Amino acid sequence: MAQHAPPARGARLGRAAGARTGSGTTESPVNGVVLLLPGALRFSPGPVRPLARALARAGAAEGLVTHTVIHGGDSPREDQARWAADEAVRRYGDVAVCLAGYGAGGLAALRAAGHEAVNSVLAMAPCLTGASASDPPEPVKQLSGRHVLIVHGTNDARSDPERSYRLAERAKKANRTTCRFEVHSDGHGLREHQAEVVALGVDFVLGAVFSGRYSRPVTDALAAPPPLGLRMPLASGFGRSLRG
Repeated sequence: MAQHAPPARGARLGRAAGARTGSGTTESPVNGVVLLLPGALRFSPGPVRPLARALARAGAAEGLVTHTVIHGGDSPREDQARWAADEAVRRYGDVAVCLAGYGAGGLAALRAAGHEAVNSVLAMAPCLTGASASDPPEPVKQLSGRHVLIVHGTNDARSDPERSYRLAERAKKANRTTCRFEVHSDGHGLREHQAEVVALGVDFVLGAVFSGRYSRPVTDALAAPPPLGLRMPLASGFGRSLRG
């Protein structure tokens, strides 16, 4: 039974995409849900929208539904993510939930991963806190038992990629199903290699939610010890032969 989050003021789920979005008898059963958590800046959406479209196309036949979590009010984003996981369970029953977030949404996805319905987390350019060595580190206990992928541009000037590496390093000690990819020369918006980032996200989500199978780069990253599996370069052109 999923843990129940307190009501999150202002949060709501956007329109469903993917399975069960047709009409009449053509609707597909829902077997998994992705909750997309955008960043804090509307004019810098990052890869969330193209990822949503790609997941709806690639996962519909397997029963995947995606919802964007529309942030509102003053409750913390991680509370709104937990509320959204509760809402997904209410709507669709006992299905696996993936939290996929960018920027501030990436941080919320990591923090809300302890919800019992969540089986996987995709954090893209997460805006991690802790500006100095004296600040307490981000918790990682809630990531135990989840499939975790962090993606970060090496030229991110807004959110230090080394912070996500250090978090992944701590998470990997307690959770072997953690990996991290570096997008060389890309910034916070992950614009230069957006197609590859989206393809990587689709590969990870479908594997985590449904089959347990991943493309060779993700499989290698999950299997490799630190630092290799946490500094895996995202190859140019990734996705052209996805799952090939």
